[in-house]
Amino acid sequence: MPEQVFGELIRIMERLRGPDGCPWDREQSLGDLARYIREEAVEVEQAVKEGGPQEIADELGDLLFNIVFAARIGEEGGNFDLRRVLEGVRDKIVRRHPHVFGDEQAETTEDVLRIWQRTKAEERRTAPDGGDG
Repeated sequence: MPEQVFGELIRIMERLRGPDGCPWDREQSLGDLARYIREEAVEVEQAVKEGGPQEIADELGDLLFNIVFAARIGEEGGNFDLRRVLEGVRDKIVRRHPHVFGDEQAETTEDVLRIWQRTKAEERRTAPDGGDG
């Protein structure tokens, strides 16, 4: 079920950016969206601290929509697309959890953080662009 709704959200974004879509949405750039993504992230933080479950869900939805929006702009520019974003984060999370998806052992939160930092440092050393994230 979530996959179907996610697909619908992607199609909505395509329509908003399409020729018969919304003029405001069509005019936005990645630079414009950076501000909105930051604002939505702050609103998620505020909802987690002060809101109830529905407010948190609403704010997470707003943030997710802006991420889908940014990925659509990236795709239109031929730079990246939502699949690349999703595959990248999937691969990163699996790589940084070798104690879950591999042979390493982590008994404590400190072990997990040590593995995470070591893996992240290794990614930066071997990344062609210096790595970030």
